Amino acid sequence: MKILVIGSGGREHALCWAIAASPLTAKLYCAPGNGGILAIAECAAIDVMDFAGIVSFVRRNDVDFVVIGPDNPIAGGLADRLALEGIKHFGPTKAASELEWSKGYAKDFCEAEGIPTARYQRFQHAASAKVYASDHPLPIVVKADGLALGKGVIIAETRAEASAAIDAMFASSAQGIVIEEFLEGEEISYFVLSDGKHILPFGAAQDHKRVGDGDVGANTGGMGAYSPVAVFTPELEQLTLERIIRPTILGMKARGRPYKGVLFAGLMLTKDGPKLIEYNARFGDPECQVLMMRLKSDIVALMLGVADGVLHSMDVRFDTSAALTVVMAATGYPDSPKKGSVIRGLDDAADNDVVVFHAGTAIRDGEIVANGGRVLNVTARGKNVTQAQGRAYQAIKSVDWAEGFCRKDIGWRAIKREQG
Repeated sequence: MKILVIGSGGREHALCWAIAASPLTAKLYCAPGNGGILAIAECAAIDVMDFAGIVSFVRRNDVDFVVIGPDNPIAGGLADRLALEGIKHFGPTKAASELEWSKGYAKDFCEAEGIPTARYQRFQHAASAKVYASDHPLPIVVKADGLALGKGVIIAETRAEASAAIDAMFASSAQGIVIEEFLEGEEISYFVLSDGKHILPFGAAQDHKRVGDGDVGANTGGMGAYSPVAVFTPELEQLTLERIIRPTILGMKARGRPYKGVLFAGLMLTKDGPKLIEYNARFGDPECQVLMMRLKSDIVALMLGVADGVLHSMDVRFDTSAALTVVMAATGYPDSPKKGSVIRGLDDAADNDVVVFHAGTAIRDGEIVANGGRVLNVTARGKNVTQAQGRAYQAIKSVDWAEGFCRKDIGWRAIKREQG
């Protein structure tokens, strides 16, 4: 098959890496791709929101299957356009993906379906939101009701922080905001595949959102992740499937919005059981990187199973080993990352157990340069999280990039548990 992957980040590099290994893949394209993806796929300089350009490329190159990676084209309806054109694809429709692109819709959906989640209120005006926040127990969670690249959430510890967060969210979100109670517990990313009727569990990972060691500093798109997650026991997974995932898939089907693709449920493991923090309508980034490192099944066959509605006849296998990824970001991230700095030593960093996925790179004058905020995902396998972490940080020592930085404690919760 000729396959086109849409996107340019670390998630898409990981997907391309797994897709390229499939015996079903005869030719792999990526639009627009990045400096690392170029090594395994032919990249086309097409913006992810240029739907006409994507369709034209598919026609010219006889592409058989399109895999949509990022949130923006999913929310914008690329799957709908491809379906209209008769092009087989992997990714949910705009209507189904409203679970991600409208936090308000998702919260109302959960309330209607009895899905456990944080108590909430929706607001269209800052004044009423501030009145509500002034009498709400602290800390309080303020969310933009729309796509925000994984950074549209502020946990306010004080009334002043809540007020500032409300102003900031209204300045950036035309859809309004959602204010939620703060949930206590451990946060987990859980994934399933769905063909609109059937569900195939696809593993869990734990992301590290804060920019600094010890989970301090600004929220980011993710500074690292690991999988599997020992604290997410088989019993908790079953509870999640019964109370959150199945009601979601059935509820969307009943609304005439069948969900076909990968569903990412951000969970909080509370004392009362798993509760939904938010939905995402695509693979997580950087969670996708560790899942692809552990995946033993053919990702292309699984995606085709989603597109063809035959997930009920399929299974998924993961390696028993652990995988851990460390994000290397450009100086100034997440506020004003510095672009253009040269990165060397990447070949020295990689080996049989380490893959360096590119998240924000380009090639200029024959050299790899930083071209984004999150730039590299140094991803390693090991018999456990402790060993995977050691291999990842050892590989980072080979990366010659003075303008880059990373957290030094990715996987710390799992390692603490492994070491007793």
